[in-house]
Amino acid sequence: MKAVVIRRYGPAEVLQYEDVEQPTIKPDQILVKIHASSVNPVDWKIRQGMLQLLTGYNFPLILGFDLAGEVVQVGSQVKRFQLGDAIYGSTALPGGAYAEFAAIPENLAAPKPTNLSYEEAAAVPLAALTALQALRDQGNIQSGQSVLINGAAGGVGIFAVQIAKALGTEVTGVCSTKNVDLVKSLGADRVIDYKQQDFTQETWQYDIIFDAVGKRSPSDCKRVLKPNGIYITTLPSPESVVQSVLTTFLPGQKVKFILEKPNTQDLLYLKELIEAGKIRVVIHRTYPLQELAAAHTESETERAVGKITIAVTS
Repeated sequence: MKAVVIRRYGPAEVLQYEDVEQPTIKPDQILVKIHASSVNPVDWKIRQGMLQLLTGYNFPLILGFDLAGEVVQVGSQVKRFQLGDAIYGSTALPGGAYAEFAAIPENLAAPKPTNLSYEEAAAVPLAALTALQALRDQGNIQSGQSVLINGAAGGVGIFAVQIAKALGTEVTGVCSTKNVDLVKSLGADRVIDYKQQDFTQETWQYDIIFDAVGKRSPSDCKRVLKPNGIYITTLPSPESVVQSVLTTFLPGQKVKFILEKPNTQDLLYLKELIEAGKIRVVIHRTYPLQELAAAHTESETERAVGKITIAVTS
């Protein structure tokens, strides 16, 4: 099969498109013919070597977590899927989705939302699961609360705005000038242009502040967080890790960070929201698999609006 592999950590140029052996499945796995994948910041952070303690040195590596495609083989213990099923989901660490085929555990996949293309479906798993698990599991989000999403036009932010709105909260989105209208169209009640004003200097206070781009610290946000509010970040820093431990045992404001856990049940929940029209996908640009290095380079600018997707097979 064709795949993009790396043989060492480094810049985008280490991504090489070539022939590799097709994976074999274990009893609890399905073999997926991948039609589309997507780029998440964790992919190029792994490529750069920032997560070497987790990903190791067993090269060559195929990166990429998100996938959407068709089941072409099922393991003997698989109960949820049959040949020909259209699915979406995730691979396990360190990836494997930048390829024509991937073997994944059945509990990391779910039926593809019927109203999405494969490319749209591949944009969902990691980013939308991060948003859902941050707000629901870490933030204990409740209807009627006020929620601020920093980075509301980014890959995670676009889903966070829509999920928070679907769960009955008053949503404030923070983004750049050019994305204000988009964030409003996703359902945000208020939109703050960070180039014009600093949300941390406002008089508004929020029940949840979700920093979906990891740009503002807990101390930055302290004064605009309600006394029992929760700050959540996608990018743990030394400060947020220490504050997370300390605030666990103290009354008042809490500091938390999200580490997404892919699973079928949450993918099914997202599928329901998508098919009900409560979540739509925003695609910044689609690249063919052969141009994955260019896709990574664009993602690294952190200026993409929505998700960068990868067309793998037709």
